[in-house]
Amino acid sequence: MDAGDSNNGDSFEDLSFWWVFFGMFYQLLKKRQRAIRYNSILTADDRVTEFLHGHWERIFNRTRMTRDCFVRFSSIMEQTGRLTASRAVSVEEQLMIFLFVVGHGASNRDAQETWQRSGSTISKYFGIVLEAIFNMSGEYIRPPDMNNVHHTIRYSNRFFPYFQGCVGAIDGTHVSACFTYMLSGWEGSAHDARVLEHAISEPQNGFPFPPPGKYYLVDSGYANRGCFLAPYRGTNYHLRDRRRLGGDRKKEQFNYRHASLRNAIERTFGIWKRRFPILRSMHQFPLDKQAMIPVACAVLHNFIRMDPASVAQDHVSGDEDDDDASSEDDSVDADPDGVDVGESSSHLNIPQDMDMGAFRDYVTNCIHEGSSG
Repeated sequence: MDAGDSNNGDSFEDLSFWWVFFGMFYQLLKKRQRAIRYNSILTADDRVTEFLHGHWERIFNRTRMTRDCFVRFSSIMEQTGRLTASRAVSVEEQLMIFLFVVGHGASNRDAQETWQRSGSTISKYFGIVLEAIFNMSGEYIRPPDMNNVHHTIRYSNRFFPYFQGCVGAIDGTHVSACFTYMLSGWEGSAHDARVLEHAISEPQNGFPFPPPGKYYLVDSGYANRGCFLAPYRGTNYHLRDRRRLGGDRKKEQFNYRHASLRNAIERTFGIWKRRFPILRSMHQFPLDKQAMIPVACAVLHNFIRMDPASVAQDHVSGDEDDDDASSEDDSVDADPDGVDVGESSSHLNIPQDMDMGAFRDYVTNCIHEGSSG
């Protein structure tokens, strides 16, 4: 009896040993298979070096920046302590991972294959860089000097002096083609007017109100009040409508020039979305990251706008084409009402104490008199 019990105990111990052995072997095999998965001849460091020292167009296509622009941005991030290199991942690689994802709308799986890193590593450094760039918004997304008249208006006989008080459009862009304010985090179904009302009513949102006599252009979905100049509702808005239909000519003239200037301003949105395709199709990020990504992309957009070579390359690659702008924008210079603004009319006195309704009528009359005079 005792001998049988002893044999049964030995058999149980032998069985336990084999279970442990096979368990360890299985884990080792899984680890080996995972290691084989990232077996490219080029390591991540090799790829960074290749992009930095290879053909200039390769790094632009990968990061949406020229080499000099990328190196300058990388240096700023490292020297200011916003990003630090880890034992395995350099600051340059961290940035390239992030720029690859937002600049190509790439998935985590795509980034794994490109950079030969695990999914958790890609996710980790995407989040680190996202937060670092998002925290730069106060430095790179800010209003310009609103007392100056931008050259887009100042040197156009269609816009000056009639819209010399315009400092931007309430879609987040300024006439300099840079973002000057951004409020992110609202659901896509929220009406623009509701978002604007929230932005201007909550002091913590930091909305940049213009000085007296200055205003933002808004579309017909917003109210014509305060510092927001909207077009006339129920009146033809575009040149092709004016050619086809009759109506109040004075209001049509105002609406057309209003639309033309807004198109010139809003072209930035088309460039922005083409440069960062992730904005068109957001991946399944947590909601807090989804709110941070547009702001980070706006920071990058403004930084890139400071690099003339990157902007020039945008033109070459077609990223300056705005597929979101209205088709009439191409014929904007064919405005039949465009007249040469003489020295006398360049000092047109635009009252600053009118309500927006009266102010819009005043500008409308000035445009009509200028085009028929």
